Amino acid sequence: MTEETPGFDEKPEVPSDATSDDAAEGAGSADKAGPAPAGEELVEVGLQAQLDQAQAALGERTADLQRLQAEYQNYRRRVERDRATVKEVAVANLLAELLPTLDDIGRARDHGELVGGFKSVAESLETVVAKMGLQQFGKEGEPFDPLVHEALMHSYAPDVTETTCVQILQPGYRIGERTIRPARVAVAEPQPGAQKGEGEDEVAEESGGPDKG
Repeated sequence: MTEETPGFDEKPEVPSDATSDDAAEGAGSADKAGPAPAGEELVEVGLQAQLDQAQAALGERTADLQRLQAEYQNYRRRVERDRATVKEVAVANLLAELLPTLDDIGRARDHGELVGGFKSVAESLETVVAKMGLQQFGKEGEPFDPLVHEALMHSYAPDVTETTCVQILQPGYRIGERTIRPARVAVAEPQPGAQKGEGEDEVAEESGGPDKG
């Protein structure tokens, strides 16, 4: 009968509910609790630099787009303005060619010859040119304005106090602010002798008349 050596057959006590996964999890927790490696910080710095660069490029592209949009708006306004000017000049040139015909219609109306079919055609033409913006101006009795009047005749009159249009020889025409033809008029000025006489009378009254003796 042999003797058994005490302690060789004894096994360490292990809790019954412990598993190998629990042991591995404990080791992982110990690793996570440690400081973050330096490589992750370098990655974050690189990503931030790329983000800053992308934002700067976006700002430049946005500024370029805004500048192009402003240039396009200015170009479109300039084209529209030039188009309107060209249209106005073309209409003015066309209507200028029709002015002699309108003068003939006006003379025929003044002499009572605007009758029948000729009257209908004349009124239709006047309606069309009015729709195109043609306006007639020039009236007897209005002050003479060299910017819109052309004086063809000159006289003196005692009943005017300034240079006045006393007769409209040919009416003027305009489109908007553009004068196509000035009104051709006869003008009258105050009589110089009448003004001089009035001035002499005033001087005589102020001086008390001629000296006597």
